Amino acid sequence: MQELIIKNLQVSIEDTQIIKGLNLTLRQGEVHAIMGPNGTGKSTLAYTIMGHPKYDVTGGDILLNGKSVLEMAPDERSRAGLFLAFQYPVSIPGVTVANFIRTAINSQRRHAAPPQEDISVLDFRKMLKSKMDLLEMDYTFGGRYLNEGFSGGEKKRTEVLQLAALEPAFAILDETDSGLDIDAIRIVSEGVNALKGPNMGALVITHYQRILNYIKPDFVHIMFDGRIVESGGEELALKLEDEGYDWVREKYVQPQSV
Repeated sequence: MQELIIKNLQVSIEDTQIIKGLNLTLRQGEVHAIMGPNGTGKSTLAYTIMGHPKYDVTGGDILLNGKSVLEMAPDERSRAGLFLAFQYPVSIPGVTVANFIRTAINSQRRHAAPPQEDISVLDFRKMLKSKMDLLEMDYTFGGRYLNEGFSGGEKKRTEVLQLAALEPAFAILDETDSGLDIDAIRIVSEGVNALKGPNMGALVITHYQRILNYIKPDFVHIMFDGRIVESGGEELALKLEDEGYDWVREKYVQPQSV
């Protein structure tokens, strides 16, 4: 069983510390949810795991199966088994969804040990159609330019399609529910649920409890001021739904000395 271990992680952006000693262990087959108010470092954590150059790791480590990923480029981290579904997926005019996914798959295959041949057009079409069937997507999606003119729900479903095709060991979903209505949240969540299993762990980053009505977490963590301050089960998310984050602020904000 593979593990993603975050040890005492400290991250800064332009000399401002955002993450201040975060610890988390995620195993394949587990679903962890990280919740917290805006500005607590949730998206910073997601981008740092994937190696965004804007974020400077000043302490701690991120270990994938015991090996630090900090010196890996983002594409190396992806090939090693990490996947990030963006909060705001970008459009790439002129590149179809199918070509984008096939290029990513072939990159994985070329860097495998030992290297593998590129997936054939026929095998790729069969695979992509099977994933689209799993996610109840129309086949015409494959011929559209990546995210160009897509609705918010279509963008997020395309992210889940990429997740299904690449089959990572760990998927990080950065506020996948952001900007979606209830029907779109349900559709995207059903796609993620169809992919859950012993070979994939998921880290669901969200501000609201509503997506957790569909993607049932094994563990819920509250992130506040750059740290995980509370951990528990689904009942923790329900408490936040009922009471908001005021009790977290009252408990963990240090009083100012006078």
